Amino acid sequence: MTKFFLVLASLALLASRPTLAQAPAASATADPAQWVNPLIGTDSKPSLSNGNTYPAICLPWGMNFWMPQTGKMGDGWAYQYGADKIRGFKQTHQPSPWMNDYGQFAIMPITGKPVFDQDARASWYSHKAEVAEPNYYRVYLADHDVTTEIAPTERAASFRFTFPKTDSAYVVLDALDKGSHVQVLPQQRRIIGYTTRNSGGVPQNFKNYFVLEFDHDFTSTTLYQDKNPTPPGTLDVTANHAGAIVGFKTSKGERVNARVASSFISPEQAVLNLGEIGNKDLETIRQQGRAAWNKVLSRIDIEGGTPDQRRTFYSCLYRSLLFPRKLYELDATGNVMHYSPFNGQVLPGFMYTDTGFWDTFRALFPFLNLLYPEVNTEIQQGLANDYRESGWLPEWASPGLRSVMVGNNSASVVADAYLKGIRGQDMKVLYEALVHGANNAGPLDAVGRAGVQYYNKLGYVPYDVKINENAARTLEYAYDDFAIYQLAKSLGRPKKEINLYAQRSQNYRKLFDKESGLMRGKNQDGTFQKPFSPFKWGDAFTEGNSLHYTWSVFHDVQGLMDLMGGKQKFVATLDTVFALPPVFDDSYYGGTIHEIREMQIAGMGNYAHGNQPIQHMIYLYNYAGQPWKAQYWLREVMNRLYLPTSDGYCGDEDNGQTSAWYVFSALGFYPVCPAVNQYVLGAPLFPKATLHLPGGKDVVLNAPQNSAQNRYVNQLTLNGKPYDKNYLTYEELLQGATLNFEMSPTPNKMRGTAPDAAPYSFSKAK
Repeated sequence: MTKFFLVLASLALLASRPTLAQAPAASATADPAQWVNPLIGTDSKPSLSNGNTYPAICLPWGMNFWMPQTGKMGDGWAYQYGADKIRGFKQTHQPSPWMNDYGQFAIMPITGKPVFDQDARASWYSHKAEVAEPNYYRVYLADHDVTTEIAPTERAASFRFTFPKTDSAYVVLDALDKGSHVQVLPQQRRIIGYTTRNSGGVPQNFKNYFVLEFDHDFTSTTLYQDKNPTPPGTLDVTANHAGAIVGFKTSKGERVNARVASSFISPEQAVLNLGEIGNKDLETIRQQGRAAWNKVLSRIDIEGGTPDQRRTFYSCLYRSLLFPRKLYELDATGNVMHYSPFNGQVLPGFMYTDTGFWDTFRALFPFLNLLYPEVNTEIQQGLANDYRESGWLPEWASPGLRSVMVGNNSASVVADAYLKGIRGQDMKVLYEALVHGANNAGPLDAVGRAGVQYYNKLGYVPYDVKINENAARTLEYAYDDFAIYQLAKSLGRPKKEINLYAQRSQNYRKLFDKESGLMRGKNQDGTFQKPFSPFKWGDAFTEGNSLHYTWSVFHDVQGLMDLMGGKQKFVATLDTVFALPPVFDDSYYGGTIHEIREMQIAGMGNYAHGNQPIQHMIYLYNYAGQPWKAQYWLREVMNRLYLPTSDGYCGDEDNGQTSAWYVFSALGFYPVCPAVNQYVLGAPLFPKATLHLPGGKDVVLNAPQNSAQNRYVNQLTLNGKPYDKNYLTYEELLQGATLNFEMSPTPNKMRGTAPDAAPYSFSKAK
């Protein structure tokens, strides 16, 4: 996900692949965190994304992440693998470089001269002297002869700086610009303050309060105001850009430890959050963090496969467990409370943030519902608070409402959670929020439904009424209406209301152009847009073209197939996406955006897996009775477009969505249509995978003959009985299940071809 108008200035940095270490000796089952490489996807830049990730050093869904900072202050590309200098270690809440950061500040150890400027203090480093684990980071800063280590908790972190022998050892605290405050308390060995730097989505009283507490006395203190040192003896400064440098005298190899925490609520709460570390040393915090990651990663046990496949799988699983992040804190008695990014008040209850539903409704949230429902229970409670405090559900939250992307996909996120058994949320409030969002335009273009007055009257958002990406909006609104329809049935809403959303779910039909056999923008008078090119990105569509968005009928693939003229034409169109060369028309953007470039260089025709709209497309072969084609192309995508390297993604990773696609697909099934109870089958990547569901049941996926050659499913049994369907149901998995896949080097063109083998479609269900 990016918007071309959010693109920041491009950085031309060298890029190189990381050197992979030998495979760890321990099994994935015993210590899955050993397989995670947080550096995957960090070899990226604005013009070409190989993930656009950064090494998020944190706990699962933690409120604060930490990262080494190679980029300049305020640069969304804060860590790039090809960079050769580190400017600091930043507390970050950044969901993506395109959204940029908020509530950030940086810490940097230095020796020699006490320099505050980010360029002057920067140090050369090497990946050869860098260790990145989900819960731990270490690097050697060559210019200062200092090793820095970080081990985080959810809202705090333990730092350890190993200095040389010197009387000129320092730690820089940079509260960044745009309004900050720093105070040094020498008697308490503390630095306190706040940062206000953000990129939007915050109320006027927004602050991130921080506290640093050292285990050494300060030999010197210097505060900075807008890069200039303040007069000697100054211990408190508020400025556009505030900072501090504290000094130490160290012997060779002496370790200076610091405990760091922050709070969006108050300085006192920041000190309270420091209690997450207490008197524990860094090694203890590191071990606890490793245990926390292993606890969540071990819900899936992988056996077999190559070391690279295991690295890729568990690294994608790690990325799937970062966002949305916690925005809540615990008071002194353990009560849950949060700073509201909507009204600036401190209120009781859960809140999560930093996710874009346009990306994550597809696979990330269905993944949480299946394997981590206890987390989505909190997220759903937080969504109710979002609506209470802002009057809307945030389609993109960072930390508050942001005007990015299209659709009203909160409907899918809320409906799928409830339909998958998530309880504890206030469904009266959430259903009200969905109906409100579906029938009103919001205060921002990406909140509620832009063009709703046209959509509710005509059944589509017209091409010629100056509402951009209108066809994409129409297709997503139609699916979102289906999600509301499903939820309304489950909640026992009035029949008239249920029928309204069922009817609206068919609005996708209004954009189908029989002449081209594709979706096409339509004018207010009912005529289709002219001229029309299926290769034109943007315009009527969002970060894709008609070849990509035509398939966005998640809930009624059979209906789409019928419009196309039946199975044969449907499959031929699917085949065409791969067979075409990667031609494109970028005139809407006035240049080639990175999503286009990533499609062009992937070597898979016009298939653009690097962006979300098409990521479910391959699974649609199952609806037309040709599951072997899905099996072929899924393995191709997993083999070619996902790697355990710094350039390991084929586009923006996007808050866990592209990673969740891989995790699901490597297991052998995928939620094509959230808000129904089915997962569409592909083919497993590993000889064996076991899902440990939180209810105590296991799902075991056996494919002992699985290999690079044996990518096709010849036969399948479910709990010992032959199984010919191209889908699994949620209920079957929830009860515990054993699936035995007989894999083959050649496709079985008889299995899964019967009409009743096809997954759910609204047209067939009716």
